[in-house]
Amino acid sequence: MSESPKKYIYYSISASIITMILKTWAWYMTDSVGLLSDALETLVNLSAGLFALASLTLALKPADESHTYGHGKAEYFSSGAEGMLILIAAVGIVYASIERFISPSVPHNLGLGLCVALLSSAVNFITAKLMLAGARQHDSIILEADAKHLMTDVWTSIGLVAGLGIMLFTPPSWAIVDPVIALIMAGNIVFTGFSLIKKSYSGLMDNALPQEELFIIDSAIRQCGGKDSIYHGLRTRKAGSNRFIDFHLLLPGESSIASSHALCSDIESCIKDDLSNCHVTIHVEPKEDASSYDCEETGGLCGSMIRLNEDLDGK
Repeated sequence: MSESPKKYIYYSISASIITMILKTWAWYMTDSVGLLSDALETLVNLSAGLFALASLTLALKPADESHTYGHGKAEYFSSGAEGMLILIAAVGIVYASIERFISPSVPHNLGLGLCVALLSSAVNFITAKLMLAGARQHDSIILEADAKHLMTDVWTSIGLVAGLGIMLFTPPSWAIVDPVIALIMAGNIVFTGFSLIKKSYSGLMDNALPQEELFIIDSAIRQCGGKDSIYHGLRTRKAGSNRFIDFHLLLPGESSIASSHALCSDIESCIKDDLSNCHVTIHVEPKEDASSYDCEETGGLCGSMIRLNEDLDGK
C-alpha cells in the first residue's frame, strides 16, 4: 500500500501547535509586537493545516459518477484559502504595529523570548523540509503550499530575531525598531499570500502543463512513432496531482486498428514513464484526409511549439 500524503499534513498541524505555544509564550514574556506578529502567523499556519487536511482528504477520493475526473481540484481551494488566511494575518500585524507606533513600548525579557522564537523556527524548518520532500514525492500543491508557508515563517522569524536582537544592545529610544520589523514581516507575508492565491487561480483555470512537460510529451510521441510523427490539437491540464493529456495522432490510412492501438499504448506508457499520474487520450486520424487537420491551434502544444521544434531541427 502506497504512503498517504496526509501524514505530512499531520506533521504540519503538530508543528503549528508546538510553535504556536512557544511563540505565544515568547510574546507573553516580552510584550513585543514583533513576536506577537510571529505568533499570529503561526495561528494562521494551524488554521491552514486543518483546512489542507480536509481538502486533501477530498482530493484523494477516487472518481465517481458525479466527478468523473476525480476530486483533485480540491487541492487548489486549499492553497487559495491558505493565501487568504496569510493576508488576514498580515492585516492583524499591521494593526498591532500601528498601535505600537502610537504608544511605543520597550520589550522585556527579550533575550529569553528570542531564544524561544529560534526554537520554534527550528521546529518549522525541520517540518517544512519533510513536507517539501513529500510534495515532490506526491506531486501535491497542498503539501508544497503548506511547506513554503512554513519555510516563509522560518525566515521571517530569523529576521525578526536578528532585528529585535539589536534592541538588546541599544537604548530604550530604539523601541521603534519593534513595530518597524513587524511591518516588514507583514509585507513579506503579503507577498507569500498573493503567490499562493495566484497558483491556486492558475490551477482552477485549467492552465496547460508547463513547457518542460510539453517537451516530454513531444519526445514520447516522436520516440514511439518516429521523428516525423504528425500530431496536433494537444490539450493539457492538471487537477491536483493528476495530469490530463489529449491530442490527435495522424497515421497512414491503411494502418490497422490493432497496430494503431499498439502505437497509442506505447506512447501512453512512454509519457507515463516520465510524468506521474497521467491520463492520456489519443484520437487517431488518417493523415491523407484533409479533414484530419481541423484543430491546429487548440491549446497546449500548438503553433509556437511546432515553430520551436523547427528552429531546433534547423540548428
